[in-house]
Amino acid sequence: MTKHRFIQAAFGERTDRIPVWLMRQAGRYMKEYQEMRRKYSFLELCKLPEQACKVTMLPIDLLKVDAAILFSDILIPIEAMGMNLEFTEKGPRFHNPIRNRGDVEKMIIPEPEEKVPFVMETIRLVNKELKDIVPLIGFSGAPFTLMSYMIEGMGSPDLKITKHFIHQERDLAHELLEKITQTTIKYLNAQIMAGAQAVQIFDTWAGLLSYHDFKEFSLQYIEKVVTSLKHDNIPVIIFSKGSGVFYKELLKTSADVLSLDWNADLSQVKQEIGDRKAVQGNLDPYILYSRRDVIHKYVKDLIEPMKKHNGYIFNLGHGILPDIPFDNVRYLIDLVKELGIYG
Repeated sequence: MTKHRFIQAAFGERTDRIPVWLMRQAGRYMKEYQEMRRKYSFLELCKLPEQACKVTMLPIDLLKVDAAILFSDILIPIEAMGMNLEFTEKGPRFHNPIRNRGDVEKMIIPEPEEKVPFVMETIRLVNKELKDIVPLIGFSGAPFTLMSYMIEGMGSPDLKITKHFIHQERDLAHELLEKITQTTIKYLNAQIMAGAQAVQIFDTWAGLLSYHDFKEFSLQYIEKVVTSLKHDNIPVIIFSKGSGVFYKELLKTSADVLSLDWNADLSQVKQEIGDRKAVQGNLDPYILYSRRDVIHKYVKDLIEPMKKHNGYIFNLGHGILPDIPFDNVRYLIDLVKELGIYG
């Protein structure tokens, strides 16, 4: 896989130009995806390998990005642990949120090929379609983020219930995190065995934690996942939204790439860490609502200082928003390819 610029950059190697892919690059901003959603629910798309493969391939066919990312959802393995998952207009819902020891003890550590075989089948189908043109990224949620959904029952702007749980039921919280961690390790290893050529771990909600709680309830479990992966020649990316303040702690993990949101000064971070790790990010996706001259300015301002360094992957600071104009996304990809050529 070293011929792919995405993999080369993830391992800190020099490439011909800066590679680019986007979080949520296959989704609601594409009319082709919207047409598929008129036929299938979101969860059905995730669980039907042929359809999930088609969605995964959309950005490759329409945008010519440098990597594909599996179309799925971070909550799929949590449903397999024993949670009742539903996707509504307001987002995911678990109707049996974790509240006590009995709830934790009911959770199983599932075997991926038995409980979520459709994920691995999708990976195998996508690789047949990709024909080694670009690599495929698999992914999972980080243990703390997954636990927060299990406890809150849905996304939460403040994690009030989760914070109360980890402070009042500290030992039980660690027991639950251990189960989620073992589930995540099995899940990512199964993706790798099925053909994922890189993996990304999403810690969406860790930025809401205090510094000490981040170290206790998030960081150590991320590291346990990374060190348990069968990832020789498979780069591991960590993305932690809202936790640019924690990046020095994330650097201590064994991950290969640190993906930061738009709150961080990416060039400063890269200058500080040098060749220790590659970095990924971090354009504010809201820029993509702007005129093209504005998009050009922000992309150039981000890329130019990063061209001094090896080991940089262009991405957004979070996922594409559903009503961003498709033509602006396509313009962004073409612009990065134009401006990102190394001299």
